[in-house]
Order: sequence, then structure tokens, then C-alpha cells
Amino acid sequence: MRRLHAAPALLSLLLLLPAVAGAAPAWRTWDEGLREAARLQRPVLVDVYTDWCGWCKRMDRDVYARADVQGYLARRFVVVKLNAESSARVRWEGREMTSRALAQRLGVTGYPNTTFLDAKGRRLGAVPGYVPADRFLQMLRSVAGDAPARAGAAR
Repeated sequence: MRRLHAAPALLSLLLLLPAVAGAAPAWRTWDEGLREAARLQRPVLVDVYTDWCGWCKRMDRDVYARADVQGYLARRFVVVKLNAESSARVRWEGREMTSRALAQRLGVTGYPNTTFLDAKGRRLGAVPGYVPADRFLQMLRSVAGDAPARAGAAR
């Protein structure tokens, strides 16, 4: 008899799964993300975008919306969205500037741009342009130090 009562609850959960899988990562603002990265000792992924960028929207839809990408990001990174054309004020390396100026200081020249910082906010590197989801996951694993060993490499 209990199984019959659990069935509606299970069905409700299953109906919610597609909505959860298409949800966005837990994006932080710049300042909030850097504080959280320092507290958690995690690297930072910065999605540098503009409102008009079609490839940025495609990254959101095809890459960041994937459950496997979201799960990995949630476990290993602090994620920050940075609008490269915004006049919002942010702090980096002891200086206050606009988001636009920060994007320039990070060396961003095209969009989308995925910039990586260490837990102290130091720039590790950046990948310009759209990256398909499977390659994106490989890149995340490499940055986080989870890349699989190469064939023939010492273990």
C-alpha cells in the first residue's frame, strides 16, 4: 500500500528533472565569487560575455545548461559571470574598476571568453570562443587537476 502513495511523489520528481537539468550554474558576481573562492580554496571560472553575443548565448544553452557540466562546476569551481560591457564596479588586485576595464585587464578581446583564476584571484589562463560541451568538460578537468593520465605516462 505504501508503494502506491510513493508513486505520485516519484512521478512529480521525475517531471521536475528536465527543468533542473536545464537550470544555470550558481553564477556569482565578481566580488562575491572571489571571496567564495578564497574561502573554499577553489579555482574560479569566469564567463566573460556581452548581451549581444550569440555564441555566448549558445554557450549558456548548449554547455552551461548540461547537467554534467553543472555538476562538475558545482563540485570543483566557483563560477562568475562578467559582462564585459558593464559599468558595474568590481575589485581586483587591490584596485576598483568597471567590469569593462576588468575584462580589458584580463586580456579579453572576443566573446565568449572563459578565464580561469586560482583561489587567490590570480589569472591562470583563458580560452577564447565557444567550446563544445565535451571539450569544455575536458578543459575543466585539466584546470582542476582531474585530467586522466596519458597513455604511457607514469602513474
